[in-house]
Amino acid sequence: MRTRSDYPDGFVFGTATSAYQIEGHAFGGAGPCHWDSFAATPGNVVRAENGDRACDHYHRWADDLDLVAGAGFDAYRFSTSWARLLPEGRGTPNPEGIAFYDRLIDGMLERGIKPAATLYHWELPQPLADEGGWRNGDMPNWFGDFADLIATQFGDRLWSVAPINEPWCVAWLSHFLGGHAPGLRDIRATARAIHHVLKSHGTAIQAMRSRGMSNLGAVCNFEYALPAEDTDDSRAAASRYDAYYNQVFASGMFRGRYPDLVLAGLEPHLPKGWHDDFNVIQAPLDWLGLNYYTCKRIAPAPGPWPALEEVDGPLPKTQMGWEINPEGLHHFLTMVAREYTGTLPLYITENGMANPDVIADGQIDDQARIDYLDAHLAKVRQAIAEGVPVAGYFIWSLLDNYEWSFGYEKRFGLVHVDFDTLTRTPKASWHAVRDMLVGR
Repeated sequence: MRTRSDYPDGFVFGTATSAYQIEGHAFGGAGPCHWDSFAATPGNVVRAENGDRACDHYHRWADDLDLVAGAGFDAYRFSTSWARLLPEGRGTPNPEGIAFYDRLIDGMLERGIKPAATLYHWELPQPLADEGGWRNGDMPNWFGDFADLIATQFGDRLWSVAPINEPWCVAWLSHFLGGHAPGLRDIRATARAIHHVLKSHGTAIQAMRSRGMSNLGAVCNFEYALPAEDTDDSRAAASRYDAYYNQVFASGMFRGRYPDLVLAGLEPHLPKGWHDDFNVIQAPLDWLGLNYYTCKRIAPAPGPWPALEEVDGPLPKTQMGWEINPEGLHHFLTMVAREYTGTLPLYITENGMANPDVIADGQIDDQARIDYLDAHLAKVRQAIAEGVPVAGYFIWSLLDNYEWSFGYEKRFGLVHVDFDTLTRTPKASWHAVRDMLVGR
């Protein structure tokens, strides 16, 4: 995995988690969120598992931060839980939630770790979900108020902030495919969620800027869309997938418009006056984060827009069934810099793999994960050598955790978690990262 000296001075290495996946949502006065409801609905989540206890990071945060520091990471990307801080989504903050994030952020600073916050990683307060959630045109105002709370309570101690993790998952996966809360399959809901997510992002950036905060960015996820066959129809289908997955959010933020290939399906369903919101959506950013894991093989399919389907690909796969394709990371680093961001710093804010890790004689040999990280880091170095302004790399994830609709079955962590005892055991990959960052 090379050493720090193979990267530019100041290059930031970090690891990442999210609130609902590790904290334990039943603790500390957190209000119900739409993931609680989604998980309680039969068939949505493996074994109907939820985030009530998760990794109990709420009580074990200090030990977990010791694992971050012990591996030599410069930064820790975490998320705040909207439902923990504002159980009703609005109104009076929860003092226990404020106190928890005070402890967590101060604990990072005491260990020399840069706090890299994400405001929202999918746990929408249930009272806001009851009012339509991301379909509701008031969401940007509610989210702006939440961002203002973060700015006033914690802003002076945060190294970086991004408002919303992976807008594609918040809008498309959750409202078109039904795979995440609220579990809808509705094209009109999808179009409105896309637009309101983007406007909420811009509103939050403006709110934090008004409080004097800086180093504000966005985090988008990207999947390498490859034609399933060498045909015009397959290439056209892959272009449609690329447009609504990889281009729509970056285009809104950096170009002030939506791609024509997306408008072809969604324009009739966008909210009234959507053209007028790009002055908010285009709130200036200090950096862009890219989450990258895999590629998808796309074939045309009958039926209405987007008229496509995913087909199985030939490359080795992770425990998630995702093809391992490091070239896609290089593609997006170069494409995003060329088409959207120019000289703006880019961070890989998530990259990692799920692996069926098991403990043998007290150790976890996850060589497949080490190989995955090594191959993707090689593409990061290639992009840097070609002049792409890559400023940092965050591994997903610090801990095995609640993997949303897959429950606790898929293990992404550098650290193994026994979900019965909650014992943490660093894997071979954690030790390999420590060797890279700290030395043997």
